[in-house]
Amino acid sequence: QVQLVESGGGLVEAGASLTLSCAASGRTFSGYTMGWFRQAPGKEREFAAAIKWSASSAYYADSVKGRFTISRDNAKNMVYLQMNSLKPEDTAVYYCAAGLSLLMHDLTRATLYNYWGQGTQVTVSS
Repeated sequence: QVQLVESGGGLVEAGASLTLSCAASGRTFSGYTMGWFRQAPGKEREFAAAIKWSASSAYYADSVKGRFTISRDNAKNMVYLQMNSLKPEDTAVYYCAAGLSLLMHDLTRATLYNYWGQGTQVTVSS
């Protein structure tokens, strides 16, 4: 079992930056691909970014590419999402997720992730 706890959300103006953190605990963090998903009111949960265990590869949704950066510190069991140039359409609850043995074409599929955090609210005002 892996427990995930997100933090760092808040209310910001358009153009601002925020960094979300996800702390993992429980069984070994080793080997897990970590992802960030988000869900806006009335919408389905959508993929934002993912990073492999080795941190050698990161993947982004087109909607956040160039503005968001995912990173991880395996020694600290932490995953981060640096969000720059935030837009009102980035407003959502952001979730951290962990999944094992995910292939590249699986990274965007929320149902394939094994563990989820409780989410942190990000609100971007115009």
